[in-house]
Amino acid sequence: MPDIRTLAQLQDTLDQEMGWRVKEIAAFRVASKGNGPERKFYIRAGVALVYAHWEGFIKAASEHYLAFVRNQGHTYLELKSCFAVFGLKGKLQTLSTSRKSASNIEAFNFIFSEMGQPARMHMSSAIDTESNLTSKVFANIASSLDISISNYETRFNLIDESLVSRRNKVAHGEYLDLGGKEFADLVDEVLQLMRSYKTDLQNAASMKSYKRPPQAEV
Repeated sequence: MPDIRTLAQLQDTLDQEMGWRVKEIAAFRVASKGNGPERKFYIRAGVALVYAHWEGFIKAASEHYLAFVRNQGHTYLELKSCFAVFGLKGKLQTLSTSRKSASNIEAFNFIFSEMGQPARMHMSSAIDTESNLTSKVFANIASSLDISISNYETRFNLIDESLVSRRNKVAHGEYLDLGGKEFADLVDEVLQLMRSYKTDLQNAASMKSYKRPPQAEV
């Protein structure tokens, strides 16, 4: 993963992450416009590819943004709670599941003592797409990064039915009747979702919206 420390580095990384995916999707979109019998093959494969880039981009872009936030050197107290959770999740799980008072006290003391320390986020499992990036999973990821989902809610049905459901049919070897225009519309919609998410991450980084408001600091 790139070592992202500046806003310019984040923007460049997100541009690169988006760019190569758009080129691959575009190739299948062009192929799906043909008149030969292979057209349907490209459409089926294209649906699987579009989904793969939807899942791959949301995961990668989210991780890049989280890496940027981590590298700003803020303490847990300076960050919004959703970001602090990425570094303290293990201890928080102990508090929620352990029945042993000693373990709970140790976990609480650790969290309390760490709040003034630079946030150390565990990146290896920070963003989980659950191998099936439905609208519910996407909303959870976006919310974990304090990205508003209000502008995406009208497209939740598109994500679940037009994209994920069709991708699952292809993955399970089921028949899929999808025309070239429908496939082109799906490509446009998914790419717009990806671009919107990219813009939201860039805006959040630029506005430093990952920081806790001053009046809320302890």
